Amino acid sequence: MVSMPRASANGIEIEYDTFGDPSEAPLVLINGLGAQMVGWDEDFCRLLADRGFRVIRFDNRDCGLSTWPEAPYTLDDMAADTVGLLESLDIPAAHIVGASMGGFIAQLVALNHPERVLTLTSIMSGPNGEEHVQPTAEGRAVLFIPAPETPEQRIEVGIWAKKTLLGPADPFDEAYERERIERAVDRAYNPAGFVRQLQAIAAAPGRLERLRSLGVPTLVIHGAADVLVPVENGRNVATAIPGARLVEIEGMGHDVPKRVWTRVADEIAALARQAATAC
Repeated sequence: MVSMPRASANGIEIEYDTFGDPSEAPLVLINGLGAQMVGWDEDFCRLLADRGFRVIRFDNRDCGLSTWPEAPYTLDDMAADTVGLLESLDIPAAHIVGASMGGFIAQLVALNHPERVLTLTSIMSGPNGEEHVQPTAEGRAVLFIPAPETPEQRIEVGIWAKKTLLGPADPFDEAYERERIERAVDRAYNPAGFVRQLQAIAAAPGRLERLRSLGVPTLVIHGAADVLVPVENGRNVATAIPGARLVEIEGMGHDVPKRVWTRVADEIAALARQAATAC
């Protein structure tokens, strides 16, 4: 396995890697519940780098090759991890992009540390708390399936979950998904960390009222067919944040499929241009 750089940040060790020219505008990708940084496909990262970003992806705490703490923590702690990573890299501020739980964290980075955020992109995410529209029964089943015991079972469960969450407009590429899931299972497997992250999500208060005061240029992207974080969540977040742009993608589920990579990268780049013009 290729060795990746590590940063000491916020009292933990964070595994990360980068794409693109170090002199370009920094863009941080925050992944979702139990998802390692390799869940951000390298080709997608390169698409962003080609649009003038220094792309940084990392393993959240309790996931992948970052520190696995045993004590409980909050989404605010995870937002502070992101800021700690920026500090360790001597980056004053960055474009912050989060998907699913990563969107919760990205919102909190913008709320708790606005000086660190050039733009915010919240993908297939929501506001947490009582304001959050809950998953469908199909989506909830993905969250609470018992942890499989063998590597082979872990791979099969991962494929089942990916199929369940995929949108109706997106064909399932089993060879591609199997290779990615096998890589993740071989790299790290931490079901206890998945549970602790889920507990942090469950304990997080709603943010809609706080989001109404957010002054960061914001993009909200959501699949219209999302069964895990229904699209109403993205709509509510976009409505709450002043000036936010909502991009709702028909046929997309709880995933960022290949067919939308170029569109998503273009939207993020346009937001960055808009923010730079406004300065």
